[in-house]
Parts: sequence; structure tokens; C-alpha cells
Amino acid sequence: MFKDKNIPKHVGIIMDGNRRWAMERNLLTFEGHLKGYQKMRESKEWFFARGVEIISYFAFSTENWNRSREEVNYLMKLLEEALQKEGEEAVEKGYKVLISGRIDELPGDLPELCYDAMNKTKPGRNGTINICLNYGGRAEIVDAVKKIFKNNIELEQIHEGMIRKHLYNGDLSDPDIIVRTSGEERISGFLLWESSYAELMFMKKFWPEFEEHDVNLILEEYGRRKRRFGGDWKTEIGIEKAETRS
Repeated sequence: MFKDKNIPKHVGIIMDGNRRWAMERNLLTFEGHLKGYQKMRESKEWFFARGVEIISYFAFSTENWNRSREEVNYLMKLLEEALQKEGEEAVEKGYKVLISGRIDELPGDLPELCYDAMNKTKPGRNGTINICLNYGGRAEIVDAVKKIFKNNIELEQIHEGMIRKHLYNGDLSDPDIIVRTSGEERISGFLLWESSYAELMFMKKFWPEFEEHDVNLILEEYGRRKRRFGGDWKTEIGIEKAETRS
């Protein structure tokens, strides 16, 4: 369907609305998170099948620690299960798993599971799954600056490329489009540095309601966008050339 169309290489997903989806159905909050995780597992296959190479999921932010202890504990257990399953499945399917965030501050065995999943899936060439875990866009930039200072890099050597190099996974290409579900229209610190020229798309449905046809809608919408990266709009539509000829 999208063979001859412009497919985004990197899609970012803010998986929002799990709790509200559950509350609207008189379900426990935990059931919303579980359903959201199941959608994450399904959706990566839908995107990869259509030619997307990288998917970044906003799984847990640095602000999410402010939720109730019961909810945070459940989410940590769910993330532990997810990392084990994703790592095993990624090896089988040739996917690469990356974790972006303050990994070492995670509780229990989670840091070890994160590094294990990344190490085991390094050879993956069939798609990259970037899980943003204990992640914040401002925190990422702060941590990059700290690494630069720690490495005693001279002032004259600091430029955009240097900062990018010290991001959590700076070798990843920038997201081409960022999608947020649930109707909220903000990015909440998701990939702040990397999203400078990302297209933004906001969907009203909650993340647990996300279906395969929604991937088609995202790709179709992306195909309609005109990305100028700060260039002159007149050049893009040919006005400048027409004026020169006249």
C-alpha cells in the first residue's frame, strides 16, 4: 500500500490514555496499563511491516514517579516482564532493543534487564525498538552536558554534534513524526532535542484503542506533510524559479 510513498524512518509514540481508558470501562487502572503494553507489542509489528525502521515508545517518564506507590510498583513489574519478553522476541525476529533514560536509577533488577536486552539484540537489523524508560527530555540534555564536562571537553569543541553524541542514544536518527494518543496536544518532554523538526500528530483515541488501521492513517498523514526544515516555502513550490524565469 505504501511501497511508493514517503515512509517515515523513525516514529515516536506517546502512549497516553491507559488509565482513562480503564476508568471509562470501570476497570482497574492496572488493566489499562496491561492493555497498553499489549498494544505496544502489537503496534511495532504493524509499523515494521510497512517500512518504518525505528519506533520510540514513551513508556515511563521521570515525572511518573509521582504516581501512587501501588501504581508505580505495578508498572515496574510490568516493565520487568516486558523487557524479558521483548528481549527474547527481538533476538528471534532480528530486532534491536534500545533503552533511553536514567537506567541506573531504576529499582531492583530492571537496570540489569535493560543492559541485557540491549546487549543481546545488538546485531538486530530488522527494526529498532527504542523504549524511553525513566526518561525526560530535559533530563536527557542535562545528562548529556554532565557527560561533556566529565570528559573534559574543551569549550571550542562543543557544538550540536557533540551534544547529540552524548544523548542517551545519539546515533539514532531524529523522529520524523511523533504521535500522541488520548487527545492531549503536547509532547511532555518526549525527545526534546531530537524532535526539533518532527511532524506532530494528535489522536483523540486512547492508546489501548489503537488498531492496525491507525498506522495507515499515520503514514497517510505523514505523506501529506511538506517538510522544509526551515527552508523557503517559495522554493519548495516553485515560485522562486518562476520569478527568476520572468
